[in-house]
Amino acid sequence: MEQYLRSFNLFSNDEIEKALQAASYRKIGKGGFLIREEQVCKHVWFVQSGLFRSFYTNTTGEEITYCFAFANTFITAYSSFLTQEKSVENIHALSDAEVYAIPRETILQLEQSSTNWLRFSKLIAEQEYMKMEQRVFLLQKENAENRYKDLLEKHPDYLQQIPLQHLASYLGITQRHLSRIRRAITI
Repeated sequence: MEQYLRSFNLFSNDEIEKALQAASYRKIGKGGFLIREEQVCKHVWFVQSGLFRSFYTNTTGEEITYCFAFANTFITAYSSFLTQEKSVENIHALSDAEVYAIPRETILQLEQSSTNWLRFSKLIAEQEYMKMEQRVFLLQKENAENRYKDLLEKHPDYLQQIPLQHLASYLGITQRHLSRIRRAITI
């Protein structure tokens, strides 16, 4: 986490140290949850190792995967974190993982104590918004084969580490359709 924060060239040593002191280390086993729907999100987690997926359940009970988090990234149920209302999403470990949890109160204190933390929060929110916007455009503009090709080009690591049923859900298609697309592309 320290290296990740330093990579932004925003923070003093003291500012980074405050965040590190406030973070608590946790191991999460494969299949574990950072948060479940109906809970209020009170933390931001830095993923030290492992892989997480964020998903929600639609009205027919189907799980819809909408993002993944790999090592060296932050993850949270952002809407719930901001509003302190119940989350509609789940954050689920697809592998054994290690995270550092930073309480919401600490994030708010850091933002009040330093404009660098405000800049950082804004930067991360902007990056996540742009990723989400690109994803929505891709889902609405492109067919399934082009969405898969985009994933191959931009995130080949997804294809190696993520189970096919979650990859298919992320692409908005069935697992069977994903298998047909993969066969057609590799021929």
